[in-house]
Amino acid sequence: MSGVAGLTLTVLGCSGTYPGEGGACSGYLVRSPGASLVLDLGAGTLANLQGHLALGEIDAVVLSHVHPDHWLDLPVLRNAMRYVLGIDGLPVYGTAETWLMAEVIIGELPPTMAWHSIDESSVVEVGDQVLRFSRTDHPVETLAVRVDAGGRSLLYSADTGSGWDPGLVGTDVDLMVCEASLQPGHEGQVQHLSARQAGKLARTLGAGRLVVTHVVPGVEPETQLDLAEQAFGGPVELAAANRSFEV
Repeated sequence: MSGVAGLTLTVLGCSGTYPGEGGACSGYLVRSPGASLVLDLGAGTLANLQGHLALGEIDAVVLSHVHPDHWLDLPVLRNAMRYVLGIDGLPVYGTAETWLMAEVIIGELPPTMAWHSIDESSVVEVGDQVLRFSRTDHPVETLAVRVDAGGRSLLYSADTGSGWDPGLVGTDVDLMVCEASLQPGHEGQVQHLSARQAGKLARTLGAGRLVVTHVVPGVEPETQLDLAEQAFGGPVELAAANRSFEV
């Protein structure tokens, strides 16, 4: 049991592509009364995680896709569990492509980690959290993740271009956590979103609130916040390492 009253999201890292100075790549801790879930585990996130949760209290890890800025602390977590803490059987959910890469880097995952390959049709239950997935608009198989618990819901975009339909995993989302990697002049050049596009997607979905994340180092976060607010027309907040949001 996580010991929290409702559904919360804590940012472990939010830098896009690579960690900026003093930062960390993508990673989030999702907690509810019945579970503590780690959603992506990019470089630098494991250190921040330990400020909020003991490693033995993780109920599961979910990895959105194979790109390294979203999961490269997994081998380090495995080292801690296997060689220091003596913990076995941690459920890890990710795409088949991510599993193949993890085996190359880590070697044998069992008994330390129990891998489960997922796709856009999967439904996963972790304690009182129910997870559903949607394939995004990204060069590799990438899964957006919706988490429902206690009558509240959040949707994490992972990485995506503008061709993704966030409503594929349902509407009535209380909190949307959406990447805002790009400046407006770079829209369409790569399969990522600008802050303006993130705001438009959240407005189309009818999300209650929007948190913009995955801002690339060198792009001004406050500018991204302003652009997202203009496009969304509702409450927008900026992801920052160790910042928590009540869903």
